[in-house]
Amino acid sequence: MVHIEWRTYEAGHCVHPQGSTRRGSPWKMTCFPALTFLLRHPTFGAMLFDTGYSQHFFDATHRLPERLYRAITPPRLGEKESLHNQLDRDGIASHHIAAVMLSHLHGDHMGGLHDFPHSTILCSREGWNDLRAHSRFGALKRGLLPALLPADFEQRVQWIEDLSPVALSDAFAEFQTGYDLLGDGSMLAIALPGHAAGHYGLLFQASNGEQVFLIADAAWSSQALLDGIPPPGIVTSWLGDTPSYLATLARLQRLRQSDPALRIVPSHCEEHRPP
Repeated sequence: MVHIEWRTYEAGHCVHPQGSTRRGSPWKMTCFPALTFLLRHPTFGAMLFDTGYSQHFFDATHRLPERLYRAITPPRLGEKESLHNQLDRDGIASHHIAAVMLSHLHGDHMGGLHDFPHSTILCSREGWNDLRAHSRFGALKRGLLPALLPADFEQRVQWIEDLSPVALSDAFAEFQTGYDLLGDGSMLAIALPGHAAGHYGLLFQASNGEQVFLIADAAWSSQALLDGIPPPGIVTSWLGDTPSYLATLARLQRLRQSDPALRIVPSHCEEHRPP
């Protein structure tokens, strides 16, 4: 079994009503971190799971109609808080990042992609096709910002759906299939449909022996996952597909109950912010 070293970074955060992420919660303004993850494979090297916000996000939303994205979910990013700057401070240059896996194509998850011009991009063809199927305003309504994709995206991308499928363990039977990112079974991309087209999580065995499942936006918090409480239907239908979202959330809740030792990490959960 190959073990993966991993570390969480917070690349900015956004502020929006708590009630928009958890049905029945008060509509007070709440901070939601944009969590990103550095993973180190013993032979492949370093890769990222999402990139959070960066200056590129602010450039892409400088004018209307894209500026509405900022108005609806106001982002905050300190001068040195982009993932690129944080990694640089830790001695990790952008050319050391062999690959970037995008859980999906929402702007707060791929906002820093331009900062990693040498990396292979791993993402879903379904998500890419969905982005291309919408007009500029239609994409914006679904949280998509095409300007965040580098000009050579199609030359650098590796579609998740084209990777080798792997049968999952009994605990993950409801998720049916994983896709082997590196060909050795160490990192498996698992479809988590509903929040956005082509939405994927990542499963791996950490260096301390703990099994970790990064689930991006399949749940907004660990508490929501425990309770099985989704966002309001108007939010899930606006961004993605409500029935699929509810089915995925229910599967994750059952997984949590069946395997309490599994570490499930949502991408906007206060509980998982780095110290």
